[in-house]
Amino acid sequence: MPKKKEKKSHQCDICQKSFGRNHTLTIHKRSHTGEKRFHCDTCNKPFAEKHQLTKHIRVHTGERPYHCDICGKSFSRSDHLTKHKRIHAGDKRFHCDKSDICGKSFTRSDHLLKHENVHTGEKPYDCDICGKLFSRNEHLTAHKRIHTGEKPYQCLICGQSFSEGGTLTKHRRIHTGERPFHCDVCGKSFHDENGLTKHIRVHTGEKPYHCDTCGKSFSQMANLNKHKHIHTRETT
Repeated sequence: MPKKKEKKSHQCDICQKSFGRNHTLTIHKRSHTGEKRFHCDTCNKPFAEKHQLTKHIRVHTGERPYHCDICGKSFSRSDHLTKHKRIHAGDKRFHCDKSDICGKSFTRSDHLLKHENVHTGEKPYDCDICGKLFSRNEHLTAHKRIHTGEKPYQCLICGQSFSEGGTLTKHRRIHTGERPFHCDVCGKSFHDENGLTKHIRVHTGEKPYHCDTCGKSFSQMANLNKHKHIHTRETT
């Protein structure tokens, strides 16, 4: 039996949009009044709706209740999981119009917009403290925490705090033992992508860090920095 359509008898007197329930209309009206009655206990950020606060709290707790059934990756929001699944489906509907240069495609429109800054070199977001420029607003937000010392992302296991959510995600793998990045050559696993990138150079022999004094090359920046002390001692 087909589901009976809900009658939308509750109308907003500001924009005339109609709703089936008075409660939904009340919530909607907050978009016009700017009322935000739900506050985060951690950072005091206000929200108009409770479900928005619930999603936001996961920024602090690191909770990721939505799991990809293909690769196991977890997300704090269901819409992020939906967008992620396009990677497995091969659905890259957003194409870079600089096709003669790269022709790269993306699963999300916001990823395409961020990518286009690579070609334009545009950095419209500037730090009002030190003047440093950024191509993305979220990079500016993260950068400002260097000046403020703010660390809003806290590990619920050990209490350590971080300035970026991605750093907290990597840190939690120390406790969980999760190593999601695997070497295709030898199968070795790593906590983060940076560790895998460094390891792959063992197989490829790549040494991208060069000493500007003697020309010797290294696979890791840390090894180059240690090497430079040889030249420092020679000049003292």
